[in-house]
Amino acid sequence: MDSRIPPFAKYAKDGAPGYPNRSGLWYSALMPTVLRLGSLRVVIYPNDHQPAHVHVIGQGNSAVLNLNCPAGPLSLRENFGFSDRELRDIRAKLLDHIAELCRVWEEIHGRA
Repeated sequence: MDSRIPPFAKYAKDGAPGYPNRSGLWYSALMPTVLRLGSLRVVIYPNDHQPAHVHVIGQGNSAVLNLNCPAGPLSLRENFGFSDRELRDIRAKLLDHIAELCRVWEEIHGRA
């Protein structure tokens, strides 16, 4: 068993380790990507904490943005490497998907 997979993880029908949400859907333990923005992954980890937020990962950089559900605005919590211009673009693209991201956070964690 992969040492990165917690012992309490279950396995989906395809054999991939994951976690069920309240709707019975499975989220991957290894790659919990909920949205792609070009080469960037938008991630909501199943065992993460409040407030509702996403991790944006890619190009050797990462950022954490609070969703401020249900309608935003997004607020930057941490940035490791993205330029101000890249962050503006990321925020604009995430705002187009804010309702969907808040819904997914709620499915995984309960309330957003």
